[in-house]
Amino acid sequence: MIVYLVITVLLIVLDQLVKAWIVANLSLGESLPLIKNVFSLTYYQNTGAAWSMLEGQMGFFTIVTLIAVAVCSYLLYKNRRGAKIYSFGLSLVLAGALGNFIDRLRLGYVVDMFQTDFISFPIFNVADSCLVVGVILIFIYILFEDHFKGAKV
Repeated sequence: MIVYLVITVLLIVLDQLVKAWIVANLSLGESLPLIKNVFSLTYYQNTGAAWSMLEGQMGFFTIVTLIAVAVCSYLLYKNRRGAKIYSFGLSLVLAGALGNFIDRLRLGYVVDMFQTDFISFPIFNVADSCLVVGVILIFIYILFEDHFKGAKV
């Protein structure tokens, strides 16, 4: 279980470092193309969730984050000798939830920076990526739980 908590902390630190770099090096709304017409770094302040849904609903995000952190922590502890893919997914969700929560508490908004230029998609950050990948891993575990319980993958 300690390994997954270390992963969680390292991902939170990575998330906060990338956000700090963006804020220090780009003006709000400024975009830095990394792969022309494919991928850019764009400094954006998001007071909502994806696609700016629920803008300004700090109370809602606080409650959801506290519940997510409590549930993920409990499940991580309960699964401490279980499937690694499940524990890894939970640690990613925990890191993502806390990474964005730190921004909301500290700044009142979430710093986003990764922009896909080839498709209309919300600008996102490291924490968002952790959340998405974590949920996908948890979903895979649930779909194939019998397989993973036998293999301890």
